[in-house]
Amino acid sequence: MDSFNAPLGADLVTDPVHDRWRAREAPDGDFIVFSDGSLSVMELVRTSPHDRLNDRRAEEWYWQEILRSTAWTPTGWLDIDGMFASCTHAGSRAMAGESSAHGSIGWVALARDDDERTLEWLAVSCYSNPFSEVTLDATAVTATSTAGRIWTFPRHAPQQVKITADPAYPW
Repeated sequence: MDSFNAPLGADLVTDPVHDRWRAREAPDGDFIVFSDGSLSVMELVRTSPHDRLNDRRAEEWYWQEILRSTAWTPTGWLDIDGMFASCTHAGSRAMAGESSAHGSIGWVALARDDDERTLEWLAVSCYSNPFSEVTLDATAVTATSTAGRIWTFPRHAPQQVKITADPAYPW
C-alpha cells in the first residue's frame, strides 16, 4: 500500500520499514515484513515419516504463520547484505540471498523495479539457508535454498508459502 493511500498515521509504521530495507536490514527472526508496516511471525516446521526419521530427503517442510501484527518492535536487526539472485517481471523485482549474520539465514524480497526498489514484502528465515536462485512470474516468487528446498511465495500472500524438495539437489 502506498503511504499516500494509507490511513492517517500509517507513515509512522511504514517509514521505518522502508528505511531499514534501503539500509539492507531486516528484523532478526523468522518474519515476513510488508510494505504497509505489518509483520507475520513465521515458524519452520519439519516433519518426517516414522520409518525415515534421519532421511533429510523424506522431510516435509512448512513455514507457517503463527502471528500477524500491525504494530511491533523488533528485538534486533540483522544485515541482509548478500544478494545472490535477482529477477524482474512486469515492473516488479524479486531478490534473494543471505544474511552475513549467520550462514543459515536466507531472505527473499519482492519490490517494485523502480530506482529505489520500493519494498512490497521481505521474508527472512533463520533456518532456510541462503537462497541462491529466484524466479518471478505473474503469480509467485520462487526461491531455491542451498538446503535443497524450493520455496514458492504467492506474490500477494507470501505467508502462504509452499516448500518442496529440490529435485536437482545432490542428496
